Amino acid sequence: MFAQSPRPIRSVLVANRGEIAIRVLRTCKRLGLRGIAVYSDADANALHVRTADAATRIGAAPARESYLDIGAIIAAAQRMEADAIHPGYGFLSENAEFARACDAAGLIFIGPSAEAVAAMGSKINSKRIAEDTGVPTVPGYHGDAQDEATLLSEAKRIGFPVLIKASAGGGGRGMRLVEQAGDFAVALDAARKEAQSAFGDASILLEKFIRNPRHLEVQLAGDRLGNLVHLFERDCSVQRNNQKVLEEAPAPNLPEAVRQHLFDAALKLGRKIGYDSAGTVEFIMEAGDDQPYFLEMNTRLQVEHPVTEAITGIDLVEWQLRAAAGEALPLQQTQIRQSGHAIEARITAERVEMGFQPVTGRLERVIAPQDMRFDTGVADRAEISPYYDSMIAKLIAAGRSRESCLARLEGGLRELALLGLPSNQLFLRDAVRHPLFAEGRATTRFIETAFPGGWKIDAAELRLLRAAAAATWLMKAPSVPELTEWTNPWLRQRPVRVMASARAARSTVMLTDEYGAAEIELRYGRGGVEAMMDGEVVWLGVVAGSGDDLTIAPEGRAETLHVCRDGSRICIARKGLAISADLVLKSEAQRASDADARSGNRVDAPLHGLITQVHVAVGDHVEAGMAVVQMEAMKLVHTLSVPRAGRVTGIHQAVGDIVPAGTTLIEIDVIEEKEIS
Repeated sequence: MFAQSPRPIRSVLVANRGEIAIRVLRTCKRLGLRGIAVYSDADANALHVRTADAATRIGAAPARESYLDIGAIIAAAQRMEADAIHPGYGFLSENAEFARACDAAGLIFIGPSAEAVAAMGSKINSKRIAEDTGVPTVPGYHGDAQDEATLLSEAKRIGFPVLIKASAGGGGRGMRLVEQAGDFAVALDAARKEAQSAFGDASILLEKFIRNPRHLEVQLAGDRLGNLVHLFERDCSVQRNNQKVLEEAPAPNLPEAVRQHLFDAALKLGRKIGYDSAGTVEFIMEAGDDQPYFLEMNTRLQVEHPVTEAITGIDLVEWQLRAAAGEALPLQQTQIRQSGHAIEARITAERVEMGFQPVTGRLERVIAPQDMRFDTGVADRAEISPYYDSMIAKLIAAGRSRESCLARLEGGLRELALLGLPSNQLFLRDAVRHPLFAEGRATTRFIETAFPGGWKIDAAELRLLRAAAAATWLMKAPSVPELTEWTNPWLRQRPVRVMASARAARSTVMLTDEYGAAEIELRYGRGGVEAMMDGEVVWLGVVAGSGDDLTIAPEGRAETLHVCRDGSRICIARKGLAISADLVLKSEAQRASDADARSGNRVDAPLHGLITQVHVAVGDHVEAGMAVVQMEAMKLVHTLSVPRAGRVTGIHQAVGDIVPAGTTLIEIDVIEEKEIS
């Protein structure tokens, strides 16, 4: 397609992984371009590798030894005879050195010029450019002087509370909120250390903290012939840990005057730096106000670009490719139209009820909703490693109105099934139907406002799913002594409703899943299956089962649950909630519990990760809640504590070890109160 362009492109190497690599490869295939994937050792069997026309290894699992290794990626492109490199987002996508290395190697960098990347790569420099251009910025300090005295003086001038932000950063790393002057020095030191570790640059800037902001952004697209257009705005206010969760276009409840101000400011800034690719200018604005402030510019494709594509019908990756090949933008500003509404939900492998703690392991089954865009880098039996970000997919709903779009998204979040690992799916379902979001009134404080005290799993939904897991496990067992007089429908030649008269059979199952343990009494009889938990009855009424799916009828309404089974382990999903449960009959569970009690108290790894610190030694006395181990996984630091007082009797892992979830790290003999006194 681009053979006759000023800079011909016939093959594209995608210097990224996961869903964005597949997204870029999809457009390359549609345009007749050869798509080349790269992979680390952790991604040798990943979906993006299988999707590409060709693939090549670039290094070990850690990103710094593979996806962040400029030399390895340039060598891979030359080895595979690629014409161009698409960086995706994250990793090297906003690295001016990488863009220059592509140019030096005779490779086309599918993105803006290295000069534009460098100009916007520093938050300090980008704010200076914005001010010079007449674009309002958040009141703050972004000067060269970085000594503590100057920074504290500037913070007092701005007025507390202030935000300390890493100049070279993103994703909330190197960011600290300071409420009063007395806390400034400690927060500054922590922000600098985190910024240096994450970005190799300890420079920081200060901003006035806006208490209840909306996060708005404008999509730009330019070419190398001097054309620059906007593709309307997005609202990305719903965030956790300063990272986006839900994004939509257009922004709801936005005055038209503010919208036009956003477009004008974004275009003014883009023209100032001669922007020549897809990029996003981000703004922040106090809810209810009409003055947006420039925040930063991302010189790459955004994670949330699908919502802009949905309302404009434009393939932004194609526009990037055409601009990089020296072609003019396909449309002028007056020809670009928007229609309808779109919302994107980021699906992450996380424990939301534990502060969005990332999880790792194997995803057994992925069942995507029908007739919705589902961008993902995972498939059945995919491994979610600790080396990269926790996002595994994006679900995008589009509709003629925001109301219809919301209904489709909620339905899709119910229909999507991810078996094997916890995800934020159920939280997203609750979030999109909360009045604050449903009415378009969300700000960056949405989560803390909508779920004070933190989001929790609905207890009734968890009970029902646990009961279904226990019934499924027991019913698929080839023989269970307690059920000898009950006709097991799983063993019949065809699915039937359980209606035959039979003497009720009972079994008690002990279940352990991600959310704790439960004792479930199952009774089988004329009405099907009845489960008793915590003194309450959950009537299941099993209707039929075929393959790996199960149909139940809680309260008389039949519905299908997705299931996969491996020995004593059941993975099961219902309406956005999924659990992975280990089950045994009560008699077996009691024996296992007795054996475990003799082993003493333990601290286990909650997820696959790297041991970075061990704070105790064998023989040390520890108090309840005392931190004993620090781990790093999925770009986050996790501190593990002991639940009870005792003495350390065993340390089974050392600093530098990579351990899977569930590994015993520390063993402790619990000290009874009389021993301490």
